[in-house]
Amino acid sequence: MSQKLPPEIENKLVRLQEFQEQLKMLMLRRQQLELQLREVENALEEVEKLEEGMDVYKTAGYIMFKSSKDKVLEELRDKKETLELRIKTVQKQENLVKKQFEELRKDVSRSLSSLGISVS
Repeated sequence: MSQKLPPEIENKLVRLQEFQEQLKMLMLRRQQLELQLREVENALEEVEKLEEGMDVYKTAGYIMFKSSKDKVLEELRDKKETLELRIKTVQKQENLVKKQFEELRKDVSRSLSSLGISVS
């Protein structure tokens, strides 16, 4: 069965592959953000356990410096909030791409079926 597909269907198949790649990238990005969030939550938990007045050190690139517990807690909470917002944004994008992918997949499947090509 060496039937040549119409250009319209070929274009849709290319778009399907693009959606797949975009979905993979979004899922990877979400996983990276979720990992960063867990790290921030763990750091936040550890810093909260510290007694008042204890020295807290943080890094900025290759430099480590002393900071106050309150300042570090504020920075970690801000970072956590930012990560949570970014995760929600990526999830929304992911859901949109999934929906577009599924709609296009169904469309391609119908088009192929109309040509007598079975899709499994």
